[in-house]
Amino acid sequence: MDNIDKQKLYAFLSDLLTEERKSLFDKVIKYRTRHLTVVLENIFQPHNASAVMRSCDLNGIQDIHVIENNNEYTVNPEVAMGSTKWLNIYRYNESGNNTLSAIDHLRSQGYKIIATTPHKESFTPFNMPLDNKCALLFGTELSGLSDLAIANSDEFLRIPQFGFTESYNISVSAALILFTLTNRLHQSGAHWRLNAEELIDTKLEWARRTIKRSDLIEEQFLKQK
Repeated sequence: MDNIDKQKLYAFLSDLLTEERKSLFDKVIKYRTRHLTVVLENIFQPHNASAVMRSCDLNGIQDIHVIENNNEYTVNPEVAMGSTKWLNIYRYNESGNNTLSAIDHLRSQGYKIIATTPHKESFTPFNMPLDNKCALLFGTELSGLSDLAIANSDEFLRIPQFGFTESYNISVSAALILFTLTNRLHQSGAHWRLNAEELIDTKLEWARRTIKRSDLIEEQFLKQK
């Protein structure tokens, strides 16, 4: 289906959306980005992973990559607050160790791999270069990122801290980093917004997830073509 047909399909589905919902789609899509993406490696506490998803949605991050080496990601609905409905979540769970699969895939998509860790001399959210697309890796609650993830990263990112505690909770860390980076990104000259094809694809997916039995309605549209 080309972009014109996708736009026609979205217009068809839009008749079943309220004006408020369509207006909200148009408002939110302006700030959606794939210039930054988030990667969660082996997170085992559902409330933490769900809190990260919520922060991603609120900061306009569209794609989340979940590496499930030992722990399967499950949504905590009370924490996620419906955020996962609006995100694209990609899971890596088909091999013995999925970390390299995720990193290789993201690198093939043009992403620079950025490991978040307090243990490396590195960039901070205030000075990390934003010229290239960046995949931000976050590790488990207790031990952080795996040695494999660290060894295969291009750069490192840490949040400056001034207390005795070793690090922030993962969900707090993600929120602080994403808020800072997206605000810097919005003020930069980088081409961070979704392109025309990504815009219509995303709005179409949002409409499908909003409308009951959208698959049957879409079949009706295709029959009319």
